[in-house]
Amino acid sequence: MSDIPSGLLYTAEHEYLRKAEDGVYTVGITDYAQGELGDIVFIELPAAGDSFDRMDTFGTIEAVKAVSDLFCPVKAEVVEVNPALDDDPSLVNSDPYGAGWMIKLRVADESDLEGLMDHEGYASHVGE
Repeated sequence: MSDIPSGLLYTAEHEYLRKAEDGVYTVGITDYAQGELGDIVFIELPAAGDSFDRMDTFGTIEAVKAVSDLFCPVKAEVVEVNPALDDDPSLVNSDPYGAGWMIKLRVADESDLEGLMDHEGYASHVGE
Protein backbone atom coordinates (compact mmCIF):
# COMPACT_ATOMS: atom_id res chain seq x y z
CA MET A 1 0.00 0.00 0.00
CA SER A 2 1.34 3.40 -1.01
CA ASP A 3 1.86 6.38 1.26
CA ILE A 4 -0.66 9.08 0.27
CA PRO A 5 -0.33 11.99 2.71
CA SER A 6 -3.26 14.28 3.41
CA GLY A 7 -2.80 18.00 2.89
CA LEU A 8 -1.28 17.62 -0.58
CA LEU A 9 -2.79 17.97 -4.05
CA TYR A 10 -2.38 15.19 -6.62
CA THR A 11 -2.57 14.80 -10.39
CA ALA A 12 -3.84 11.85 -12.41
CA GLU A 13 -0.25 11.59 -13.74
CA HIS A 14 1.05 10.93 -10.19
CA GLU A 15 2.65 14.25 -9.31
CA TYR A 16 1.97 15.88 -5.95
CA LEU A 17 1.98 19.53 -4.89
CA ARG A 18 2.65 20.83 -1.38
CA LYS A 19 2.00 24.51 -0.66
CA ALA A 20 4.52 26.39 1.46
CA GLU A 21 3.73 29.45 3.58
CA ASP A 22 5.29 31.72 0.93
CA GLY A 23 2.80 30.44 -1.68
CA VAL A 24 5.39 28.37 -3.57
CA TYR A 25 4.47 24.76 -4.37
CA THR A 26 6.87 21.84 -4.04
CA VAL A 27 6.34 19.22 -6.75
CA GLY A 28 7.48 15.62 -6.97
CA ILE A 29 6.13 12.21 -7.87
CA THR A 30 4.03 10.17 -5.48
CA ASP A 31 5.08 7.13 -3.52
CA TYR A 32 2.77 5.09 -5.76
CA ALA A 33 4.55 6.36 -8.90
CA GLN A 34 8.05 5.68 -7.62
CA GLY A 35 6.94 2.19 -6.63
CA GLU A 36 5.59 1.52 -10.10
CA LEU A 37 8.78 2.81 -11.76
CA GLY A 38 11.21 0.87 -9.59
CA ASP A 39 14.81 1.92 -9.00
CA ILE A 40 15.30 5.45 -10.32
CA VAL A 41 18.67 6.03 -11.95
CA PHE A 42 18.41 9.47 -13.62
CA ILE A 43 16.19 12.56 -13.54
CA GLU A 44 16.24 15.42 -16.04
CA LEU A 45 14.76 18.62 -14.61
CA PRO A 46 14.31 22.19 -15.90
CA ALA A 47 16.19 25.26 -14.74
CA ALA A 48 14.94 27.87 -12.31
CA GLY A 49 13.17 30.58 -14.31
CA ASP A 50 11.65 28.17 -16.84
CA SER A 51 7.89 28.49 -17.29
CA PHE A 52 5.39 25.81 -18.23
CA ASP A 53 1.74 25.57 -19.12
CA ARG A 54 -0.50 23.02 -17.45
CA MET A 55 0.41 19.49 -18.64
CA ASP A 56 3.64 20.57 -20.36
CA THR A 57 6.49 18.11 -19.89
CA PHE A 58 8.94 19.64 -17.41
CA GLY A 59 11.40 16.75 -17.35
CA THR A 60 11.94 13.01 -17.49
CA ILE A 61 12.55 10.32 -14.93
CA GLU A 62 14.49 7.19 -15.83
CA ALA A 63 14.23 3.92 -13.96
CA VAL A 64 15.99 0.64 -14.68
CA LYS A 65 12.98 -0.53 -16.74
CA ALA A 66 11.44 2.65 -18.21
CA VAL A 67 11.66 6.36 -18.94
CA SER A 68 8.64 8.53 -18.11
CA ASP A 69 7.74 12.16 -18.68
CA LEU A 70 7.09 14.50 -15.77
CA PHE A 71 4.12 16.83 -16.25
CA CYS A 72 3.64 20.31 -14.85
CA PRO A 73 0.36 20.20 -12.91
CA VAL A 74 -0.48 23.89 -13.45
CA LYS A 75 0.72 26.91 -15.39
CA ALA A 76 3.72 28.07 -13.37
CA GLU A 77 7.32 29.26 -13.20
CA VAL A 78 10.08 27.12 -11.71
CA VAL A 79 11.68 28.95 -8.79
CA GLU A 80 13.95 26.17 -7.53
CA VAL A 81 15.21 22.74 -8.61
CA ASN A 82 16.38 20.04 -6.19
CA PRO A 83 20.17 19.83 -6.76
CA ALA A 84 20.50 16.68 -4.61
CA LEU A 85 18.79 14.62 -7.33
CA ASP A 86 21.76 15.16 -9.69
CA ASP A 87 23.99 13.10 -7.40
CA ASP A 88 21.36 10.80 -5.89
CA PRO A 89 18.19 10.29 -7.96
CA SER A 90 17.29 7.36 -5.68
CA LEU A 91 16.09 9.94 -3.12
CA VAL A 92 12.82 9.82 -5.07
CA ASN A 93 12.54 6.13 -4.13
CA SER A 94 13.53 6.49 -0.49
CA ASP A 95 11.77 9.79 0.36
CA PRO A 96 9.44 10.99 -2.44
CA TYR A 97 7.62 13.55 -0.23
CA GLY A 98 10.77 14.83 1.50
CA ALA A 99 14.34 14.82 0.17
CA GLY A 100 13.12 13.45 -3.19
CA TRP A 101 11.14 16.55 -4.20
CA MET A 102 11.87 17.75 -7.74
CA ILE A 103 10.93 21.39 -8.37
CA LYS A 104 9.31 24.36 -6.66
CA LEU A 105 6.77 26.37 -8.61
CA ARG A 106 5.16 29.79 -8.43
CA VAL A 107 1.65 29.15 -9.74
CA ALA A 108 0.36 31.67 -12.29
CA ASP A 109 -3.34 31.22 -11.44
CA GLU A 110 -4.47 29.52 -8.23
CA SER A 111 -7.76 28.54 -9.90
CA ASP A 112 -5.72 25.97 -11.90
CA LEU A 113 -5.45 23.98 -8.66
CA GLU A 114 -9.20 23.29 -8.59
CA GLY A 115 -8.89 20.34 -10.98
CA LEU A 116 -6.44 18.46 -8.76
CA MET A 117 -7.28 15.66 -6.32
CA ASP A 118 -7.01 15.54 -2.55
CA HIS A 119 -5.52 12.45 -0.85
CA GLU A 120 -8.87 10.61 -0.85
CA GLY A 121 -9.42 11.27 -4.56
CA TYR A 122 -5.89 10.15 -5.39
CA ALA A 123 -6.21 7.00 -3.27
CA SER A 124 -9.36 6.13 -5.22
CA HIS A 125 -7.57 6.94 -8.50
CA VAL A 126 -4.80 4.41 -7.78
CA GLY A 127 -7.18 1.84 -6.34
CA GLU A 128 -6.18 2.04 -2.68
